[in-house]
Amino acid sequence: MTQPLLSVDTLAVSFGRGAEEVKAVRGVSFTLAKGETLALVGESGSGKSVTALSVLQLLPYPRAWHPSGAIRLDDTELVGAPEPVLRQVRGGRVAMVFQEPMTSLNPLQSIERQIAEVLEIHHGMRGQPLRARVVELLHLVGIPEAEKRLAALPHEMSGGQRQRVMIAMALAGEPDILIADEPTTALDVTIQAQILALLKELQRRLGMALLFITHDLGIVRKMADRVCVMSQGEIVEAGPVERVFTAPQHPYTRRLLAAEPKGRPQRSAEPAAVVMEATDLKVWFPIKAGVLRKVVGHIKAVDGVTLAVREGRTVGVVGESGSGKTTLGLALLRLLSSRGKVVFQGRDLQGMEAAELRPLRRGMQMVFQDPYGSLSPRLSVGQIVGEGLEVHKLAGSAAERRDLIARTLEEVGLDPATQDRYPHEFSGGQRQRIAIARALVLKPRFIVLDEPTSALDVSVQAQIVDLLRDIQTRHHIAYLFISHDLRVVRALADDLMVMKDGQVVEAGPADSLFEAPRSAYTRALMAAAFNLDVA
Repeated sequence: MTQPLLSVDTLAVSFGRGAEEVKAVRGVSFTLAKGETLALVGESGSGKSVTALSVLQLLPYPRAWHPSGAIRLDDTELVGAPEPVLRQVRGGRVAMVFQEPMTSLNPLQSIERQIAEVLEIHHGMRGQPLRARVVELLHLVGIPEAEKRLAALPHEMSGGQRQRVMIAMALAGEPDILIADEPTTALDVTIQAQILALLKELQRRLGMALLFITHDLGIVRKMADRVCVMSQGEIVEAGPVERVFTAPQHPYTRRLLAAEPKGRPQRSAEPAAVVMEATDLKVWFPIKAGVLRKVVGHIKAVDGVTLAVREGRTVGVVGESGSGKTTLGLALLRLLSSRGKVVFQGRDLQGMEAAELRPLRRGMQMVFQDPYGSLSPRLSVGQIVGEGLEVHKLAGSAAERRDLIARTLEEVGLDPATQDRYPHEFSGGQRQRIAIARALVLKPRFIVLDEPTSALDVSVQAQIVDLLRDIQTRHHIAYLFISHDLRVVRALADDLMVMKDGQVVEAGPADSLFEAPRSAYTRALMAAAFNLDVA
């Protein structure tokens, strides 16, 4: 048997020492051969990313250390290797693509400069050959009209294009191993499928080994040859992908495989009252140019959308980034100016002044995509959930307010005793439950849920979907559920609306659209979501 390209042997990673020591990785071992794809899977906090960062000795924590273990790249030991050796390995023999390109790319440097830097360091390239190679790499990763995009800054590119630039930077050093850490989590399903297909094609063409880190088991099944399942810093099961997926041995693996959001909403046949409706809704943003900043055109974020959301029912809104989904939700809540008719419980909201609108806001709430970004880190959970009660003067005394907050936290599956803690003390799934509690405490009739599960592990996604279904059944709340994850939408939505470029491509009962989509765009979304063909 040939020697593996990468060998990790009983690796341990701890943060802090003594009584404060936190064991993040415990005795992890695996190998990676040339041209092979190995997936590390598990929930947040399982040690996947810490293990990957250890390969390049890039642990960002000053108190991180290795109590034991070895990491060998061919015959080179990387644990404790001198900095000159690591500089040659990083970006040269082993490259990494991170989850969020916007935080990994320098916002002040052009994409040409950022890719060129790798070529200068590892290949000593200069001048015209350097520029030609940058263009070649951008073409390789599928950036259209690459010559015209050299001066572009990261914020001037889409999410999928930024991820392609990250891959181009990683390939610039011609690595033997590419580590991809959740490279598609923040991307739409169609862009996700493109990036995965690109990685497989580049791997075939260049003969790279691929270490793929993800919590998406559907991706693992399509991408990987072998899989290591991690839980609480340990590998609890490892083996060929087909064997692990068809006959999992460990209870944690079985739970992970069974955790995908399932089921369908169960509804009575009785007609339900319309809670929120819009007719010919438009949100156009002006494009201004010239010294006098004259309006020369419009970005039609939402362009003539009509919909109705009924009591106790869910309308799912799907589409790629930039299709107008979130803008639609904000416009319905009168958080953005719009034209057209918006009616909430029989009252036309358009033209209402802020003071007239305020009492109605109690009945219209929103749960945002990123619970950590939408929860104030300076307020306790009780203050966050209770803020709306104070604004709308819904609880008399402080004791009554605290009791109502406690009951609401209990309803979303949180310990009422935690209301004096702060958001950073909770996991991602718990923070999303806090965000739901903040909306639920006001007893709303309509909630806009904007990508509420996209940043969560698959097991936590399933819990949040079950929670939302249960809350809707008990309180008959109308949901507008915005997402690019069609698996989650399928588990929640009664009706489905597909958006593209601000317009509705097709709409109708969710079951009908999932079974027989009519438009080519909807079929492409469905194919990307349920049958990621990256072979």
